Amino acid sequence: MRLLVRLAALGGAVLVLAPAAATAGAPSTAGELARALRTPGIAPGRSAAIAVDLASGTTLFARNADVSLAPASNEKLAVTYAALVELGPAYRFRTSVVGEGRQVGSVWHGRLVLEGFGDPTLQTDDLKRLAGRLYARGIRTVTGHVAGDASWFDDRWTAPGWLTSFYEVESAPLSALVVNRAVRHKRYVRDPRLAAAALFDQVLRAQGIEARDAAVGAAGPAAQTLATVRSKKLANLLPLMDADSDNFVAEMVLKTIGAEVAGKGSSAAGAAVVRRDLAAAGVPLAGVRIADGSGLSRLDRATARELSALLVLFSRTPALRGIVRDSLAVAGETGTLRHRLAGPGTRGVVRGKTGTTATASALSGYVGSRFAFVLLQNGDPVDWGAAHMLQDRFVEALARLQKRL
Repeated sequence: MRLLVRLAALGGAVLVLAPAAATAGAPSTAGELARALRTPGIAPGRSAAIAVDLASGTTLFARNADVSLAPASNEKLAVTYAALVELGPAYRFRTSVVGEGRQVGSVWHGRLVLEGFGDPTLQTDDLKRLAGRLYARGIRTVTGHVAGDASWFDDRWTAPGWLTSFYEVESAPLSALVVNRAVRHKRYVRDPRLAAAALFDQVLRAQGIEARDAAVGAAGPAAQTLATVRSKKLANLLPLMDADSDNFVAEMVLKTIGAEVAGKGSSAAGAAVVRRDLAAAGVPLAGVRIADGSGLSRLDRATARELSALLVLFSRTPALRGIVRDSLAVAGETGTLRHRLAGPGTRGVVRGKTGTTATASALSGYVGSRFAFVLLQNGDPVDWGAAHMLQDRFVEALARLQKRL
């Protein structure tokens, strides 16, 4: 199904946003927003900001809106859009057990394969449910191995442009089969596929099903599905990715987009689909580079204009508006904004997506239902304190303006 048809089915429309003037609206408003950006710790040329009136579509303020900057976790907003358009809010990640061979009485003659399809929330309890369903089928003995199959994704467990230190610190390995976020006995496992198979073998034995140890390998074409479990709906997982800014979830979603849409479970394939979807929706992409799903990559670039167009698109698409707003952190209350913007004018009023790396700080989102805003600050390293100060002042100024309207 073509993207435009999918958008129509969601109740939205393709949005073409023309670049707005650098500064529009009342001079007092523009001046207040400009003053909010004056912070010694942030170089003016590496700081971008934009504010859009959602009621009129007017750009109230824009500074360096077309400058290409590292977005940090604001990259997740683009992945959120493509995931909702391509996979749909009701999409559920699946994990299956397939059997090679056949069942004779209580014996499965052959191998069992645990197939992963990129579920970032797969836990031991899910494996127990799978084991219970095999037991209900009457299986008590498996003559072959229990194998872990992660062939739905490629074999690259990190994303392009990541520092070596990001692996197992900022994200679990990006394998299609990962249980408990690849942590066992409070340490990361060496091979998430083998670890998942070994854990499933233990779960089977606890259930009363004997098997022959664990291995790694893809299921053959003649294998038959014996049991499947599914995750929560994508719409219910997005708060993990956006409000809590979970890097692992974002990267797994990106590779799933690639696998489902392009037939290749890689970061590059997923990123290509994301870019295509943004372009089809009229989001300006000059200066934009998408390398991963989390914003950790040193190759990622975004512009304030791109992100503001995306926020406006969310707001103008009825089928996406509520889902996205519910996925964002709420100022002073939830997610990465739990301890920020907690004053009476912003608490519970501002919803946003934060972003933090050594070289980038970002905050994008909404002030009530009236304004969309984007703030991107870069440095080598970036001064987080200074960036947060100007971001909060900018948003507080918008909140005061909304109250006056």
